Formats: sequence, structure tokens, C-alpha cells
Amino acid sequence: MAGITNLPTDLLRTFITVVELGGHSRAGAALGRSQPAISLQIRRLEELVRAPLLAQEGRTILPTPAGEALLSYAREMVRINDEAISYFHRSDKTGVLRIGLPTDYAVAFLQGTLTRYIHGHAEVELEVHCDLSRELHQHLRSDDLDIIVAMMPTTRMPYLSRMWTEQPIWAAAEGFYLPPHAPVPLGAHPEGCDYRARMIQALDAMERRWRIVYTGPGITGLQNAVKNGLCVTALTRATMLPGMRVLTETEGFPALEPLRVGLFYKHPRLSAAGLQLVSDLVADLDRVGSGIHAAPV
Repeated sequence: MAGITNLPTDLLRTFITVVELGGHSRAGAALGRSQPAISLQIRRLEELVRAPLLAQEGRTILPTPAGEALLSYAREMVRINDEAISYFHRSDKTGVLRIGLPTDYAVAFLQGTLTRYIHGHAEVELEVHCDLSRELHQHLRSDDLDIIVAMMPTTRMPYLSRMWTEQPIWAAAEGFYLPPHAPVPLGAHPEGCDYRARMIQALDAMERRWRIVYTGPGITGLQNAVKNGLCVTALTRATMLPGMRVLTETEGFPALEPLRVGLFYKHPRLSAAGLQLVSDLVADLDRVGSGIHAAPV
């Protein structure tokens, strides 16, 4: 069709690689091209979008505002391209994949995704690591993990592919009652958990007293502590269990701030098997009915 500009995926892939690896030379080494060839591809892409995409600050290469905007589109376009290619190259999907998840996501949202993936890709060894989001981000940066789903402290983060928003809710046992002036007994994951921070911020903002009565890294232990009436906590609707109820503002529990959830990976380092898993995770997170809503990146 006349007047339509096409963005070649090879140029987009080069752009993503330069940003994620931090320079033209590293991108060239990863893609098997010379530095001048990489620079030429970036210039060609800038001509197509009619905007500068990269800026140098000292020795660091960073995307411009236009580059940040293109990066979101580029990651998705290249992912879809590679998903299509991987469908026709299914025999190439071998190796080890290391995925990092927050505990509640491993239990509530993605266990089915990972199980189906394992059954459909017997030749791929899947290793799942559950931890706090801040630790997962560090493991991805140091190449100890290939793919992570993690909470986001800011809207712009390295290696982000997709972002969702999630609304946490207050959960308690069905028969739970707290006198109006009593401190709120909180159950939480260890310090550094985003849910824990949301609860404390909300109660501090209304000057309501609280105390931590249960701390544990696992979602099952936290759920049991709530069901048994030991504490209240912040959960997602998907992690609510029979015997629990939602606490409301009229009971003195203010609405919790939404959380940003991201899917992160280093595209140049991901295998065909990894790209297929990314596509599976995106599809399942897009359609879960747990209060997660897809958001533009």
C-alpha cells in the first residue's frame, strides 16, 4: 500500500540489542556484525521514524525520548516475529530456561502456564526460582535468570517487555473482627515485599496502628495464617481462599495502591524456547481474571 512505512525487524532487533547491551560494539558481537554495520542500521531506523533514537552520556548509550517510545513497540514486534518463526522451527526449542517469579504468581497465575509448557516441550529443562521482585531483577541483570515476572518500582525499567497493573485487596478470615482502636495484626512477606509496603503505607496514611504478627516467604503459610485468624494481609483475588473475606474501607481498611507488574527478559540472549515461553506468559497474563489489567509500556 502506497504511503505505508515498514519497520524491518532486523533494524528493530539491532536497536533493542544496542539498548539492552549498552553499546554498538557489544551489540555487534552479539549479532555477529561489525560496529559500523550496527551504526548504519541505527541511522537507517532513525530515518524511517524521523527521530534520533540514541544519545551518548559519557560512555553510556541511552535511548532518547523517541527511542524509549520505539523500544516498547520494537520489543513487541520482534517478539511476535520470533514467535511466528519459532512455530515453524519447533525442533530448535531445546536447552535450559531459568524463570523467576514472585511467590504468589508462581502459585496463583502461572503454575498452569509452566505446567503446560513443560508437557509440550519435553526437550526443554525449566528451572523456576521464586523470590522478592528486587532480587529477581538483580538475578536478571547478572544473567542468573533468563525471564522474570516481577513488581516494578518505576514505569521505565531495563528489559521490560510488557506491563500490567494489579489491584491488591485486604484479606481476612470470614469470622475476623478487630475492635476499632486495636492495632491491625499484619501478615506479610519479608521486608522488601511490595504488598507489605502497600499495607504499611495505607495504614500510616490514616494514622492507624499496626504490628507485624506473621512473616514468611511463602504464600501458603501466609494464606493459612489469614484463614486461621492470626492476621490480615494484602492478596490478589486469585490468591483468596475459601474461608476468607475482603476487608472494606468502612471497616477501617483503606484501598491499597495498585501495583505494576512487568515481564522482563534480555531479548538478544533468549533462545527460541525462551521466546515461546514469553509468548505463553504474555497470553496467560493478558487473560487472567484476577484484577490484572494490561497496560502500555
